[in-house]
Amino acid sequence: MLWLLLATGFTGGLTLVFAIRWVYRWLGHHLNVAVYHSPKGGCTDAIVRELNRARREILVQAYSFTSKPIAQALIDAKARGVHVEILLDRSNEQETFTELAHLITEGMVPQIDAQHAIAHNKIMLIDRRTLITGSFNFTHQAEAENAENLLIIKGDPALLDSYHQSFLAHKSHCQAPTTKVEGQQHHRKAA
Repeated sequence: MLWLLLATGFTGGLTLVFAIRWVYRWLGHHLNVAVYHSPKGGCTDAIVRELNRARREILVQAYSFTSKPIAQALIDAKARGVHVEILLDRSNEQETFTELAHLITEGMVPQIDAQHAIAHNKIMLIDRRTLITGSFNFTHQAEAENAENLLIIKGDPALLDSYHQSFLAHKSHCQAPTTKVEGQQHHRKAA
């Protein structure tokens, strides 16, 4: 840096540093949005692809969670060493085909957000770079039968930070599941 300041003068060096930082920010934060619609619009496949790309962290908030491919992608991510946190609506404790028991059996520790009448969030934050959100529940029915939408957003740090802060706020009042895993495993096999 000293040679740069000597060659261009102090003001020129600061200008050059400012310009380099501006170009880096401009290149590093291109907004990229992909949209999917169901039924049969590839929402589940898009989510699984993004989960397979995760390297450090996956944060999930879900209302209904019955999708076997999405659950398996989360389990696989954890096996790769990715930190995975899952917050579920309390309805998952009674839902017949929920993946809650499967996740617990595989060593995951989903938490239950029972603070609200319905914890209706449907989001995933991946490596603090990718946001998955929309009306799409993480269910087979959402993929195959329902009219749903899914957005995958990259390149908006302020938006991602907002969702991250919201995740932390909800996590702070979550609790461990109260259902018995054995009964839920039986339901999962029947599914």
